[in-house]
Amino acid sequence: MSKEINKKSSKKKDSKFIRKVKQHMYKWHRVIGLITIVPLLFWTLSGLMHPFMAHFFKPEIAHDKLEQQVIDKNQLHFSIQEVLRRNSINDFKNFRIVSFNNTTFYQVKMIPGDLLYFDTSNAKKLENGDQKYAEWLSRYFLDDQKSPVQKSEVVTEFTSQYKYVNRYLPVYKITFDRSDAMEVYVETSSGKLATYNPSSRQAFIWFFDTFHNWSFIDAITNNSIRIITMIFLLSIIGFSALSGIVIYGLLWKQFKKTDSLQPKKGLRKYHRQIGIWVSLFTLTFAFSGAYHATTKWAPYTLSQMVYEPTFSTKEIPFPNNNLDLDWNRFQNIGIISLNDSTYYRCQLAEKETKKFKKPKGGANSKWGKKEDPKSEVIYINAVTNQIAPNLDFDYAEFLAYYFTGGAPREACCEMIESTDDEPQPSLENTKLLESKIVTDFESREYGFVNKRLPVIKLTYDTPEKTTYYIETATSRLAAVIKNSDKVEGYSFAILHKFLFMDWAGKNIRDLTMVVAALTILIVSVLGFILFLKK
Repeated sequence: MSKEINKKSSKKKDSKFIRKVKQHMYKWHRVIGLITIVPLLFWTLSGLMHPFMAHFFKPEIAHDKLEQQVIDKNQLHFSIQEVLRRNSINDFKNFRIVSFNNTTFYQVKMIPGDLLYFDTSNAKKLENGDQKYAEWLSRYFLDDQKSPVQKSEVVTEFTSQYKYVNRYLPVYKITFDRSDAMEVYVETSSGKLATYNPSSRQAFIWFFDTFHNWSFIDAITNNSIRIITMIFLLSIIGFSALSGIVIYGLLWKQFKKTDSLQPKKGLRKYHRQIGIWVSLFTLTFAFSGAYHATTKWAPYTLSQMVYEPTFSTKEIPFPNNNLDLDWNRFQNIGIISLNDSTYYRCQLAEKETKKFKKPKGGANSKWGKKEDPKSEVIYINAVTNQIAPNLDFDYAEFLAYYFTGGAPREACCEMIESTDDEPQPSLENTKLLESKIVTDFESREYGFVNKRLPVIKLTYDTPEKTTYYIETATSRLAAVIKNSDKVEGYSFAILHKFLFMDWAGKNIRDLTMVVAALTILIVSVLGFILFLKK
């Protein structure tokens, strides 16, 4: 008898508890929804625009890269040593060869970082050469030789229009006087296209940066306040979605009783029915967005990770135009310092073999994607003219060691250490697990967003299995990937960018994202209208 009474009382307590939870949960759900309606509108509207602008309405450009050409040895009438002597240059950082306007030049990087251009046929300096090369590159990428240049400026830091996702610094920003007000960003030190923005894309970048990344908070306060605000509001949105799932999902049997007494019609019915399906998408967007925001605390310093010692002309006594190499495949040259020796780093076109001949139809693969021609890299001692085999991997390992603080710092070198970054693990006596050349953006670990190719991948046996991607052509650190970065990267790719829909193709994946964001927007608006009516 007493057991039955206890059972009944426990049931009564449970029902009272559930009624209280329900009473408060409805209240919490309404309050949370009201707090987050404005940020949710910001995020969903700007999120809706991203797939449209990034894929469906992406602007086209004639050339997205500068094709590597074989340089005729006969064009190098003067060696770099003769050019430097004739122009009274004793010390410099590096040099390479560039060709534009039917002329071949030595591009010499000076100690302050400026680039000078000297004609290889007469050793004369080209006045204002860097700007002229930047404009030539921009016209080449656009395939536009007619439109006048409205403005030419050097960009030395990332801006609201030139985001850190573009990676390259410093760059030239060339603005053309055209109907689309095209802006082209080029890196003259490598001859690469950083990005290009017509007026439509400029407007989108401003809108997305303002309403999705909340850059307006940066203007008012600082980056930390912006991140804290975003994480706080995303957490509240997550709680709102969870409360919706609990009310209309997990405890639906309990809540259904009062709904049958007072049936909900119209907006309330649709808000409830659509909301339960959309809550899952809301949770994934909110969680992955907040998780992604936590990676933005430290300032972006990768553009400063470069090793550039100073060279004197006497350190490279052997003339560069008389090196022992296959000149029929010669594409470019630079110099590096390794193990107290100076080497020419020579880039050659890959040898064609009978087994791997280029298809007659051009360089297009069967999928219609243009394949990049591969290059071979050799190092030649600048004193002895002797080839040093397999030095590219040795140099990459040295650079990884240098960037982690293993090698002594030189005042000449641009790399600076950020006080906000976690200290990198020392690679001294650390086992190298994997080393390979990466010539394509083949994996999600090192994707298109990283920009630089080719790079050497070095994975070390650290607790985080840290992987370094080194661009030996420019002596730069292209990326550092740890296990924690992989987790966050996959979280953002799968939950925020719908990587799980890749099997259906990019169009369907982007369309699914648009539908998900649109339904979240509709549910939010319906909830807000309900609140106003009440």
